[in-house]
Amino acid sequence: MINKIEAIKKKAIEEIDKAKNIELLAKIWRKYFGRKNGELSNILRDIKNIPKNRRKEVGSFANKSKLIIENNIASKKQELSLSTKSSLIDKIDITLPGKNIDFGHLHPITQIRRKVSEIFSSMGFEILEGYELETDYYNFEALNIPAGHPARDMWDTFWLSEDKNSKKKDKFLLRTHTSPMQARVMEKKDPPLRVIVPGRCFRPEATDASHEHTFYQLEGFVVDEDITISNLIYTLRSFLSSLFKESIEVRLRPGYFPFVEPGFELDFQCVFCKGRGCSVCKKTGWVELIPCGMIHPKVFEHAGYKKGKYTGFAFGAGLDRVVMMKARIDDIRWFHKGDLRFIKQF
Repeated sequence: MINKIEAIKKKAIEEIDKAKNIELLAKIWRKYFGRKNGELSNILRDIKNIPKNRRKEVGSFANKSKLIIENNIASKKQELSLSTKSSLIDKIDITLPGKNIDFGHLHPITQIRRKVSEIFSSMGFEILEGYELETDYYNFEALNIPAGHPARDMWDTFWLSEDKNSKKKDKFLLRTHTSPMQARVMEKKDPPLRVIVPGRCFRPEATDASHEHTFYQLEGFVVDEDITISNLIYTLRSFLSSLFKESIEVRLRPGYFPFVEPGFELDFQCVFCKGRGCSVCKKTGWVELIPCGMIHPKVFEHAGYKKGKYTGFAFGAGLDRVVMMKARIDDIRWFHKGDLRFIKQF
């Protein structure tokens, strides 16, 4: 048995010395140490069958031979690895200039969405995402815009074809704003609530420099006991000051939105001309940006809240418009053209 092990060891060492690559070394290892048919592995398994008085001697010799073969394989593998690296270096001209790596860019709307979310998160707001495919109930009815209400004309709508075989009575549409999440959240949660909902909206508008059929909006709302207009003004002024990194002056003008009462248009003093008048603010010194107001009691009624117990405010802002104003982009259609020359500027 010892002579047989010695012969296997000698043969293995010769094959290792002649190996030209690492793949061949792997085959040699499997030939001698493979679990099923490895030559040395089979001998080690058969040691239990030899006489006890010789078992220790043969076992010790077999293990030493195995270690010698393994060490030879490891040494040869290191030698071949160094040789391969050396040959590669010889083929590479290290004096040639390297190639510039072209890194990707986040879309400007993605950047502003992350920035806005970060600001409101620091103010204790929860960030949620709504459904782009909505029902008539949540998009309109639950927001105090019943069927036939003239205010529906304010929201051009992509309606989905009705499935005649469906048992569902509610009609589906692509959401026209992110406000449906007001109703959805209030149905499931009790105040206090502080929530923002950034997301994509859809309206079948004729596209031009300032209108798109697909755009991004930010919905926000706060609900608790004793929430007032002062809380609304302070929250939005804090948000704008963080966004533009300077103290911002704001003003409220009356505005109509069915799901708030009273409703306002919040303007802020133009940060580019400091109120003197420029192309961004259309020479007025003020920029109209955030429709807002106190949440209508009918919205609380749809949510199932006790009448008169809670108050709250809601607001919305177009993220596309924020980017256009900050970067002075004059055409909203750039956002969806997929032109990398435009994206790489941000």
